[in-house]
Amino acid sequence: MTEKRLIILLKTSIGIGLCLLLLGVYLHMFSDYMASLGVAGIIISAMCIAFGLVFSLPTKMYLTFLLMKREAEIQGKETK
Repeated sequence: MTEKRLIILLKTSIGIGLCLLLLGVYLHMFSDYMASLGVAGIIISAMCIAFGLVFSLPTKMYLTFLLMKREAEIQGKETK
């Protein structure tokens, strides 16, 4: 897998994670149906938030690492 394809895959994962986070917050705060479900509604909204974090945070760290590595390579070429 090329680096460009991996970055696109990771950005997609971040997008899915952010959508799940927003869905979890919406379900928890604004959905009357989730309130009528009681504890099950809380669990569903919490699972959306948890999976959103699982999808978004590690990929952000990896992309930051890739960008820092690329910047170091560019600065190394400039000093030579």
